[in-house]
Amino acid sequence: MNRDDATSNAAFADQLRIEFLNLAGYRVRVAIRPGDGKHTPLLMFNGMGARLELLVPLASSLGGIETILFDVPGTGESPVPWHPYHMGMLAELTRCMLNRLGYDRVDVFGLSWGGAAAQQFALQNATRCRRLILAATTPGMPMVTAMLSTGLKLSSPKRFQSFEYARRIAGESCRGATPAVQDDWAAFGWTQHSNWFGLLLQQVAMAGWSSHTWLPLLHQPTLILAGRNDPITPVVNARMMAMLIPNSRVRVLRGGHHFFRTSLAETSTYISEFLAAADVDRGDPFAS
Repeated sequence: MNRDDATSNAAFADQLRIEFLNLAGYRVRVAIRPGDGKHTPLLMFNGMGARLELLVPLASSLGGIETILFDVPGTGESPVPWHPYHMGMLAELTRCMLNRLGYDRVDVFGLSWGGAAAQQFALQNATRCRRLILAATTPGMPMVTAMLSTGLKLSSPKRFQSFEYARRIAGESCRGATPAVQDDWAAFGWTQHSNWFGLLLQQVAMAGWSSHTWLPLLHQPTLILAGRNDPITPVVNARMMAMLIPNSRVRVLRGGHHFFRTSLAETSTYISEFLAAADVDRGDPFAS
């Protein structure tokens, strides 16, 4: 990336527009990073417990692609809902959000827990989802799970209550990250304005969820990204999804669960090239 590109990306980041929308009884915090109008907008689903700021560096690295980010109810600055929800409900809520914002067709990115939400959205809104990007995620149960010790630490409410605790466990999630990136993860990516009950609702939404039986129905060209040393969602999960999604391919990047921060330039390049490619039919060389 040259200096002009970096300056342009910084300018797009500075233009981040944040607003709150009331949707079907939920109050949702949404951020729009304007684009140049030449690309399909990109909707981004975040990881469990994460506020939208976690994905801003990646969104800003995509140049002129307009991005839509939001705090899932109960995370970031979106208030905790008064009842549990499931992935199908979240996909419908997201559709309502796009309607309110005036978006018709979008590309979709999903990170970790948000990858499950992205899969569900692509299924329920097939005509509105042009392309699908799944990062550090799984097809649900059955799946190859996280290392038990890591999973227990990341699911603990303590990481929402203590920066020092979040900082201590950041290295397990952000393998290969610099200390600055780990501090960023602990302070802003996951803990600030989040709470244990919002995390619990996300865990309940994921419990029992699976896309194994219907992934073959997804017609969207799909890019599956995985971290080579991810202790939370090992690479085998990406391979499993690629076997089930007809028009998909896998890219393995350096780093752990947060390769989208530690290998930002590489991640951005893969995404930008994938989104810029012409639409392809099933059976094209792009297919897995």
